[in-house]
Amino acid sequence: MTHRFYLNDDWLFTEQFEDSLAAPEYPENTLQPVRLPHTCKETPFHYFDESLYQMVSGYRRHLLIPKDWQGKQILLTFEGAAHDSTVFCNGKKVGEHHCGYTAFTVDLTDNVLYGQDNLLCVRLDSRENLNVPPFGYVIDYMTYGGIYRDVRLEVKEKVSLSDIFVHTAIDFRSSPVTAQITSEITLTESNENVTIQQYYMPKNTADAQESWNLLCEQTISADTACDKVITLTAAITEPLLWDTEEANLYILKTQLYQDNTLLDETKTTFGIREAVFKKDGFYLNGRKVRIRGLNRHQSFPYVGYAMPKSMQRLDADLLKKELGLNAVRTSHYPQSHYFLERCDELGLLVFTEFPGWQHIGDDAWKAQAVANAEDMIRQYRNHPSIILWGIRINESPDDDAFYEKTNAVAHKLDPTRPTGGVRAMKKSHLLEDVYTYNDFLHDGEMPGCDPKKKVTSDMEKPYLISEYNGHMYPTKAFDNEERRSEHAIRHANVLDAVAGQSDIAGSFGWCMFDYNTHKDFGSGDRICYHGVMDMFRNPKLAASIYACEQEQTPVLEITSSMDIGEHPGCNRGNIYILSNADSVKMYKNDRFIKEYLPGMSPYKHLKHGPILIDDFIGDSFAQNERFRPKHAKEITDAMNLVARGSLNHIPKRLYLTALKLLLIYHIDFTEVTRLYTKYIGDWGGTATVYRFDAIKDGKVVKSVTKEPVREIRLEAEADHTILTEQHSYDVALVRIRAVDDHGNVLPFYQEPVRLIAEGDISIIGPDTIALQGGMGGTYVKSLGRSGQGTLLLQSRTAGEVRIPFQIKT
Repeated sequence: MTHRFYLNDDWLFTEQFEDSLAAPEYPENTLQPVRLPHTCKETPFHYFDESLYQMVSGYRRHLLIPKDWQGKQILLTFEGAAHDSTVFCNGKKVGEHHCGYTAFTVDLTDNVLYGQDNLLCVRLDSRENLNVPPFGYVIDYMTYGGIYRDVRLEVKEKVSLSDIFVHTAIDFRSSPVTAQITSEITLTESNENVTIQQYYMPKNTADAQESWNLLCEQTISADTACDKVITLTAAITEPLLWDTEEANLYILKTQLYQDNTLLDETKTTFGIREAVFKKDGFYLNGRKVRIRGLNRHQSFPYVGYAMPKSMQRLDADLLKKELGLNAVRTSHYPQSHYFLERCDELGLLVFTEFPGWQHIGDDAWKAQAVANAEDMIRQYRNHPSIILWGIRINESPDDDAFYEKTNAVAHKLDPTRPTGGVRAMKKSHLLEDVYTYNDFLHDGEMPGCDPKKKVTSDMEKPYLISEYNGHMYPTKAFDNEERRSEHAIRHANVLDAVAGQSDIAGSFGWCMFDYNTHKDFGSGDRICYHGVMDMFRNPKLAASIYACEQEQTPVLEITSSMDIGEHPGCNRGNIYILSNADSVKMYKNDRFIKEYLPGMSPYKHLKHGPILIDDFIGDSFAQNERFRPKHAKEITDAMNLVARGSLNHIPKRLYLTALKLLLIYHIDFTEVTRLYTKYIGDWGGTATVYRFDAIKDGKVVKSVTKEPVREIRLEAEADHTILTEQHSYDVALVRIRAVDDHGNVLPFYQEPVRLIAEGDISIIGPDTIALQGGMGGTYVKSLGRSGQGTLLLQSRTAGEVRIPFQIKT
């Protein structure tokens, strides 16, 4: 039987590797105790030099190998170490790996001392002059360093299960519907005298109690040709399908017997689904699905890539539940299995790709890229959420010989999924199955996207937009209101344009959240402000554009604070309602103004597109002034129109209305200004209070009130408050906001917040932060012991918040 042990604790670390570090007698009192996941260097939030994490570091760990492990295989696996690894056991080199984004395994069997203490040592090179992907030129993201994912030890029999690839095919024409389950089982050694049994059950059943169903059984006898790879095929009738709406999963238990003795057992999670790209779009289980996603980096403030299971899973939850998306692209490298497992559970479609960014290197570099493609596909191909392999270096030029190799590897190792390759040029050579293209056409004026025929010459192949927006309009949470609103509208413009073209499979916006980047990119402070969320996953206005397309959580955002002084010339400009409600009712000083319906949105291809607020007056002008009803309406319409422009630039179509005012009512410019000020400008007198009520099924499901700020308070919420240590420490994200008395974020509140950890927790990053755009965050970390902890947040002007935590080990 295979026994698995996680080795995430009890490591020792140094920023300066030296050869003697691998020797048992090295003095360890100079080394720093660390737990994995670990970053080789914590970085500031911004304004730092990326050379901070570029080093050749070293890790050491002692390991007692019991005597009764003799005669078994002892395998050491690193899930992720950035970027070039050399592993030593008892001073001897036992393995190396040249990719920071895929796992690798080292066989320790012949190099350990049984019944004795053994020394593991890792030399880890995180410098960016390595001749491996993605290095070789500039890169628009930090690459960080450290053993930043789990490390585990597996003890196996000599003959054991090495790998199982499960793939499915569905016959929708049969009655009942039948799914063929194919398992490609790799053994560590070929053997003629073994029996394989497989059982299955729905995963949700496994959560309650085990109830296994026999799937198939096969014996490899002496007269049967046997290799290390055995293929088994069986069928499941009336299967529960994996889908974006209901992500049904199965568990496959595979047992390996020899002479009626159980040698090994493994459990593999899989999903039964048919995912097909066609020339007119993407189909899931025969249903056409518009892919609507964002790009994700695997980075976090301060610690770069080094975050445990909880934070990896949280990003998937935010994408699916908070942003309402059905897809994600793992730009520009394979990401944590914890993230992918959560995508499997949520029904979140994944486009994953091997490491690289624009640059293609020499022959040795290309050979490593092909090896990376092979590793990625072998390691990730059991995730039902993955629908597309990216096997072209992101935004790279054509290189047919190179990409023939990467495509061949993908099709050989996984013939069930198509390949794609992200490019930023039109009409490039298409060796992949899907033309994936970064469409940055939209600049606020140009259409939301190019039609397919302008991008690719092969109209018979599927087409997918892999990036849009991003650097075209970087937006900070603390930018002025016009920019934050425009940022949101640009995302709506592209989404609507894509949805309006039936032969585009979908799109991935750039990107989920802001991220640290190199000096060559971003805003000069080492941050790319391209996200619809900030670095702590606080939503910007643009996030609501996506959230509006889901129905589970009520959404209501107004793109303005309604403070006229925030706008040039004090005119209101275009203000939008972002909501997924049946309607939104608008009130001014408790007087009903107008009810807005989804059909009023100019975005006809979105279910809930932005709706322009075009009335600030309602019937109050007609009831309070001396004009005839017809003229009152004309004047009301005119003032509402001017409200979105300027008194100094009156549209020509209002000249006739102005002439009527002059000739019929003898109103001059002074009187016009008075009326405009009274009904639109809201200058002087009692403060104006705007209220918006979102109505769903006849009930108010969310309300937003806008009025001058009377109170400032601090809000803080942890994504979870029970920190559970399993394989390693646990981390909770605490999102922080400064809000007014109605819960509206204060976008220009940039004051400091002091963070105090009490009890059995610690803070990742600084203990004093400055809010940006009225928002910020921190991370709380468990310390390896059960207990209690409290995070105290203090602001001089916004008060304080206490968040209690419970820690379980």
